[in-house]
Amino acid sequence: MADYINIYGQDILAVASDPANPTLGQIWYNTTSNTLKGEGYAAATWASGGNLNQGRARVRAVGTQTEALAFGGNTPLATALNNTEEYNGSTWSNANTMGTAVLSHGGAGTQTAGLSFGGENGAPTYTNLNNTEEYDGTNWTAGGNLGTTKRWPTGAGTQTAGLSIGGDIPPWTAATEEYDGSAWTAGGSLSTARFAGGSAGSQTAGLFFGGYTPPTFSSATEEYNGSTWTAGGSINTAKAFVGSGGIQTAALLFGGNIGPALTTATEQYDGTSWTTLSATLASAVENNGGCGTTSLALSTGGSGGTTATEEYTGAGPVTKTITAS
Repeated sequence: MADYINIYGQDILAVASDPANPTLGQIWYNTTSNTLKGEGYAAATWASGGNLNQGRARVRAVGTQTEALAFGGNTPLATALNNTEEYNGSTWSNANTMGTAVLSHGGAGTQTAGLSFGGENGAPTYTNLNNTEEYDGTNWTAGGNLGTTKRWPTGAGTQTAGLSIGGDIPPWTAATEEYDGSAWTAGGSLSTARFAGGSAGSQTAGLFFGGYTPPTFSSATEEYNGSTWTAGGSINTAKAFVGSGGIQTAALLFGGNIGPALTTATEQYDGTSWTTLSATLASAVENNGGCGTTSLALSTGGSGGTTATEEYTGAGPVTKTITAS
């Protein structure tokens, strides 16, 4: 039988602490924990996270998997909510409420610098809104109004350099608006008018994908350079009302409505094409809040006013303890 060193060209080291940057396939003995360890490769997975305190659909989530912000949305009876919650990687905590209850709105930014814009006020009037609110980690305050009143705008970017993409006025629109921290101005238009798609990236390197132009679900992806939208690779399954996260060259899409069914599927974009991943959400969902990266993402809330949160961990190297079993 060949020795390990002849296969991998490495000795099995005895060390007091795990190597800072182990190579794939490396094995070592940790003398502190008295365990044999190795560097393997783990597949992408979704796992349960902490539940929201207020179940909601059409919620927006921004930030990271360990510092997320969820705001607005609606109950199963389509009552608009102004609830805000903050996530620390395991637990959601109630925070100060928004000035206006809203659903089907756009969102951008981070946990300590969030942005909400547009949307509608829910039952019984379902009036579209153009107001903007900014979150500073404690309170929401009014920002500059959108140029056009709309529901279902999709957001990307930051609180001081945000994007509002598409939406339903009605009818649906291809317009993009750019936010500078105080006012919205017109940006470049999408090639096709649609709403409720997914997004990723920044104001100067944005991504918009999927969406809905009734009665058609879209598979189109468009990339934004700060002034113009151009075609990117199509998603594998046309869908809308999705969760998403990432940047223009590394985006994640999860859940959504594929007409008429809901999906658990996850797709990842590499800047050119989309790949359907083996990792799927535990439950099919639409209107879920999504944020994070292709390494660590978060899906929360969604259809039926669920409280469920799921956490995504991307495929990659992982240190494992080697046991006899």
